[in-house]
Amino acid sequence: MSQITTITLFKYRGFWSKIWAFGMMQFAHSPLKKVDGLQFYKLWGSGKENFNPLPDWSVYALLQIWDKEESARAFFSSSELFSIYHRRTEEHWTLYLKSIISRGAWSGSNPFRKSTDLDAENPFIVAITRATIKFRLLYRFWKYVPHSQGNLGTNKGLIYTKGFGEVPIKQMATFSVWRDKGSLDQFAYQNKPHVGAIRNTRTLDWYKEELFSRFQPYRSQGTWNGKNPLPDLNLE
Repeated sequence: MSQITTITLFKYRGFWSKIWAFGMMQFAHSPLKKVDGLQFYKLWGSGKENFNPLPDWSVYALLQIWDKEESARAFFSSSELFSIYHRRTEEHWTLYLKSIISRGAWSGSNPFRKSTDLDAENPFIVAITRATIKFRLLYRFWKYVPHSQGNLGTNKGLIYTKGFGEVPIKQMATFSVWRDKGSLDQFAYQNKPHVGAIRNTRTLDWYKEELFSRFQPYRSQGTWNGKNPLPDLNLE
């Protein structure tokens, strides 16, 4: 297998654990840069529910792109850094992903390469969007966000979603997990508030840089809210 992506969500409880997690947004860079097989990574903080830009101090994420699956497995099984994260968190959840499509740029380039071995029998879809918002449009953008997400919570195909960011307010990302492509497409292209948001993106030119990507999750490890959100995937 060629390049894969992993995303790990971490949940913290207690004041000092949250302080530690916030500090690791800076201090984790040095050990991550030394990880074998790691081609690209991003540390994310998160926003409150309903894509509120105010910080949720209890949830963080680590996105990683690997040269091959074996490198990812080695990191999660034997890395001292990940072991420390594991001990500090209340729970964590890791998804292994194969890239389906990726358009745009992230930090100046597109880091995702399309997978050549997608599974036609696996219906699940992960969507990640990421953007740097133009400073002069920050207020207008965030004022519109709640409207753009209208009816998202009523979509029965949505398994999980959360807003993340590398830099608060200015650099934002959305991460969502869906039961199938049809559910995601229904929200993205038929939900009127979201379609309006796409239209505004084109006419108002919100972003300095943006990236849209879809993935096929093929392994789900750990728990979130006490259970594995994708138990049907092959767990090893």
